[in-house]
Amino acid sequence: MNVATILKAKGSDVSTVSPETRVRDVALLLTERRIGAVLVMQDRQVMGIISERDIVKAVARQGGEALDAPVRDVMTSRVVTCSLNDSVDELMDSMTQGRFRHLPVIEKGELVGIVSIGDVVKHRIAETVMETEALRLYIANG
Repeated sequence: MNVATILKAKGSDVSTVSPETRVRDVALLLTERRIGAVLVMQDRQVMGIISERDIVKAVARQGGEALDAPVRDVMTSRVVTCSLNDSVDELMDSMTQGRFRHLPVIEKGELVGIVSIGDVVKHRIAETVMETEALRLYIANG
C-alpha cells in the first residue's frame, strides 16, 4: 500500500494559509476543520507547516501575544515531504524518526495532498485486517 492509495480513499484536499496569516486564525481553522496542521504556501510553493504543536510551543514561549504573530514566525520551515509512490512503511519510518504527524505529498514539484499519522494508521490497520482474513480463509479451505 502506498501514498496514492491513501489519497484515493481520503481525497487530496489540503488546507493552506499564507505566511502573513495570524496564528490565532490558524488555530480557528484547525478547530473548525478538525485537523492538526495546515501548510504555509506562497506562490504555489510550500514554505512551511504549522501544527497544533507549533502553536502550543509559541504560546508557551511568548504567551498570548503569540496568537497575533504571523505564521511565518512560528511555523516549521523545514518540511519533510513524501511522494505518491512512497509506501506506508516508509511513511511510518519517516514520521517516527522525525517525530511529526503530517507529510505533504509532492509530485513533480506540485502539492497533491497531505497525509497524517491517522491516515497511515487507518490504512495499515485495514491492510492487516485484509491479510488476516486472507490467512483465515486459506487455513479454512486448506
